[in-house]
Amino acid sequence: MKITATTLTCAMALGLCASATAQEAQKKLYCWDEGGRRVCGDALPPEAINRARVEINAKNGMRSGEVARTLTPEEQAVAALASRQAATDAEAEAARKRRDLAMAESYATEADLRRAYGERITLVEESLKTSRLGVVNLRQSLLSLLRQAAELELHAKPVNKALFDNIRNQHTDLLRQQVILQQQTHDRASLGSDLDEALARYRALKAPKAATTES
Repeated sequence: MKITATTLTCAMALGLCASATAQEAQKKLYCWDEGGRRVCGDALPPEAINRARVEINAKNGMRSGEVARTLTPEEQAVAALASRQAATDAEAEAARKRRDLAMAESYATEADLRRAYGERITLVEESLKTSRLGVVNLRQSLLSLLRQAAELELHAKPVNKALFDNIRNQHTDLLRQQVILQQQTHDRASLGSDLDEALARYRALKAPKAATTES
């Protein structure tokens, strides 16, 4: 087949026409708000790059896309915080579902679940008794040391370093034991509601299996 100059010229012309058609099809118009009025153009000026805008196909006049405005640094920080919180919430929910599944597989009946919680309650109550006794003993010991220091001061004698350090250490131990007792008291108070919630989740997890078995 002989290719003539005319053939090449036509081919090139067709290629250029096709390219121009493709470019025309891809050409966009942009519309954005500026100073309370709507502005449209076939190019974005630098001051409009970060603004919200609508993209329109120049050939058919149909909307082809929409771009939200660029967030400010403060808004980006808020969005990042919200994203992290959402991820944390999702992880917590996934962990709860794993615990519920493990609970459903670990206890064959509600009685087994109640028994397990009963054992936890017993352990917490025993720990409470020990902590209360510890607080009483530490308080009495601290009062005894304070009386010794008071007697020395009444007789115009200095409180020696060993006694001072002992008072400070006893006071620190008492405060720490009181914090432990407070946490244990809170744990004991929440065990009742925890059991009710665990039973509700347990029944919800067991219900589909029971329905399947009956059918």
